[in-house]
Amino acid sequence: MNVDTAIMTRSAVRTFDPTYTLPMADKRRLLELAQRAPSAWNIQHWRFVLIEDGAQRHALQAAAANQAQFTDCAMLIAIVVDLQAWANNPARYFSAMPEEVAEVLAEKVLDFYQDRAWLARDEAMRSCGLAAQTLMLAATAAGLASCPMDIFEQDTVQSLLNLPEGHETAMFIAIGKGIVDEDLPRSDRLSFDEVVVVDRFPTP
Repeated sequence: MNVDTAIMTRSAVRTFDPTYTLPMADKRRLLELAQRAPSAWNIQHWRFVLIEDGAQRHALQAAAANQAQFTDCAMLIAIVVDLQAWANNPARYFSAMPEEVAEVLAEKVLDFYQDRAWLARDEAMRSCGLAAQTLMLAATAAGLASCPMDIFEQDTVQSLLNLPEGHETAMFIAIGKGIVDEDLPRSDRLSFDEVVVVDRFPTP
């Protein structure tokens, strides 16, 4: 499947075949593709928590408005954001470059985010959004359905996932064999002219 087709056919599917399973090799490949997503300064703020245990899935489901996707999908991932990733030896994010260049860029990263917690958080969440979309497009290209989910009790999920300090859950992604109601029309997009503005918004 080419990229255009994956983009045009991907949609949020909320009903999954609970009997469908994915081999671990397939799950790993999807997560490896998600790792290729772009991120600010190549910091790769995301951490992927693959939820395999049935009891853990049920507990998370209870903390997420009892959404059926949590237990029915073949693959459940919590996309967790490391809000302090920028401060964790940033030279390693430029390891492909000469050492002296990596050190200069690392200093720039530290200067950029120091005392700007709001900026660090915004950048990290944006990067996790890019990773989530990359993961869902990879799933679509593999013939799978996906659904992003962001309705959950943050404190409860943090406890269940045993998140380290400075980490938050950005969203969950459910992946599996979707069951689509063919009689239910797919939501359309706003018109091109409504969402595309050239140069600047017009004066009212």
